[in-house]
Amino acid sequence: MNALFRLYDLSAPLVRAADLLRPLLLLALRLYLASVFFRSGLTKIADWDTTLYLFTEEYAVPVLPPALAAFMGTAGELLLPPLLALGLAGRFAALGLTVVNAMAVLSYPALFGFDCPAALQSHIAWGAGLLALFAFGPGALSVDHLIAARRMAR
Repeated sequence: MNALFRLYDLSAPLVRAADLLRPLLLLALRLYLASVFFRSGLTKIADWDTTLYLFTEEYAVPVLPPALAAFMGTAGELLLPPLLALGLAGRFAALGLTVVNAMAVLSYPALFGFDCPAALQSHIAWGAGLLALFAFGPGALSVDHLIAARRMAR
């Protein structure tokens, strides 16, 4: 048991360093994920006719008509990333982008059918990052944190 306590004591400085880095790491994760989804949304609005074609012919979004699915997916990719980057309604933005990400995987047969393992792996990694942000929040370097601090001061 003493060896376990010594090991714990040896790791304590590393744990403190990791705790100090947490806000920066959460900020980096938010900025990275926001850029991935925002750039995807920009690509969609750059050629809306192609986007509508893809949602009509290539993607199989369940329940929604293709034009509505294209609009909703694009809106999510353009509106939620700035919120995520700022950490404003960060958990809401992370959850919304998780839905966008899941719909992309489910509606594109090549991804869902495991025909593109690298692309599927990217979507899994993005989903894991988004779920982590949803679970733990956007961190101390966020607007949400500033709002919470102000509310506590009242």
